[in-house]
Amino acid sequence: MKEAVVERSKVWTYEDYLRLTDDKRYEVINGRLYEMPAPGFEHQRISRDLEFLIWEYVKKNDLGQVLDAPFDVILSDTVVVQPDIVFISNENLKNIKHGRLFGPPDLVVEIVSPTSYVRDRYEKFSLYEKHGVKEYWIVLPGERVIEVWCLKKGKYVLYSVAAEKGGVESCVLKGLKVRVEEVIK
Repeated sequence: MKEAVVERSKVWTYEDYLRLTDDKRYEVINGRLYEMPAPGFEHQRISRDLEFLIWEYVKKNDLGQVLDAPFDVILSDTVVVQPDIVFISNENLKNIKHGRLFGPPDLVVEIVSPTSYVRDRYEKFSLYEKHGVKEYWIVLPGERVIEVWCLKKGKYVLYSVAAEKGGVESCVLKGLKVRVEEVIK
């Protein structure tokens, strides 16, 4: 299923988003409403395995919370996203209100599909950078690649990358290492 941009002429806000009454998944990116298709099996398997590894590390070290989609992250009045995986540090848990995160999570993971490539690689990359998400993981299942981007002086810098084999490290969760083979089969 392909993503759909809904009603291009309208600038969507968080308040408009809250008034949606159907059971579909949506994101608002720069005032545009996107209907999100249900992820496929491979996407969900990767998400589960990666979330488990991150959660296991976070829980063991009492660092905060790890959540998966659908979970609303409100970055501004015209930006509401549902990243595949988010880490929220203990110090930022205060930004959860009414079951949603208002402001940037500390770490975001997006598992890229063919229909989300441009949005995840470019649009969300810029949004997460602009709104101060400290770390952004881009998982490319088809290429068997994991990239870890870290915010340095307001710009993302490629911190760690692994393709086919090998591992990546987190800059936010010091000591967390994930091997590509553990999550992309």
